[in-house]
Amino acid sequence: MKLGLDINGGDFAPRANVLGAILALEHLPEVVQIVLIGRKEEAESIMKEKGVNTQRISIVDAPDTITMGDHPTRALAQKPNSSIAIGFDLLAKKEIDSFASTGNTGAMLVGSMYKINAIPGVIRPCITSVLPLMKGGDSLILDVGSNADCKPDVLYQFAILGAIYASSVMKIKNPRVGLLNIGEEEGKGNLLTQATYKLMKDSCDFNFIGNVEGRDLFTGKSDVVVCDGFTGNIVLKEAEGIYSITKELGIDSPYFDRFNYENYGGTPILGVNSDVIIGHGISNEIAVKNMMEHAYFVAESGLTKKIKEAFK
Repeated sequence: MKLGLDINGGDFAPRANVLGAILALEHLPEVVQIVLIGRKEEAESIMKEKGVNTQRISIVDAPDTITMGDHPTRALAQKPNSSIAIGFDLLAKKEIDSFASTGNTGAMLVGSMYKINAIPGVIRPCITSVLPLMKGGDSLILDVGSNADCKPDVLYQFAILGAIYASSVMKIKNPRVGLLNIGEEEGKGNLLTQATYKLMKDSCDFNFIGNVEGRDLFTGKSDVVVCDGFTGNIVLKEAEGIYSITKELGIDSPYFDRFNYENYGGTPILGVNSDVIIGHGISNEIAVKNMMEHAYFVAESGLTKKIKEAFK
């Protein structure tokens, strides 16, 4: 198995990405190789500095970088030698089994849609985030930012995608799916959530348990929480804010420590034809290590194949 990693992307590139890849190989099976995609000389210099000489790491030279300020769609066309563009080319040719980056999220989404395409039947691919639960374990929320405006059929598909991810990668049996709303009753919410509830309530595609409220997000009432990307992104940023506040106040809590983005590394784009993992732009080597481990778990689970089968 070959896992591709964009080493030009992120605030601490390329060093954090190369070091993260080296750390990841210590925890991944021997059959796993990592393909570093980026400025070759810089990567080789870091590996030499660390005394790393292994055939499990290879480097594909990509001299250009799509910066955080670049327009995602234009940059992919204007920078064909960028690490993100070359990474998607390798993924499309099946020369790597997954592609991960802490770089420009918009470019990763555009590349996923136009280089490897959405799975037939999927209206809008989406991204997820993990919600640490008070009593242990995690739940999943989607979408968290790629689709700010959604229609009921799109949210319905998010439920399918989330349920498949929860069962395949998180190993949750028959995951419970809840619709994020302002009340538990069926008639609560705006026009979007009311219409979505009607679609979901008699579904045989997933285990729908009804509406869940904001106070339920960390209690484990549901395993999968569905919402539009606008709402989900607010939830995600609020969770990140809670973690920052606990650190500033000097609160030492094993539970709140689980809000640290480093623990999860990255999240897959669900609903595209291959495994694409997006990491946080401020990722350090620990976060990159965890992102690459997650890339392996996603690939090993056969997640994309299962989604394709569900949408046939």
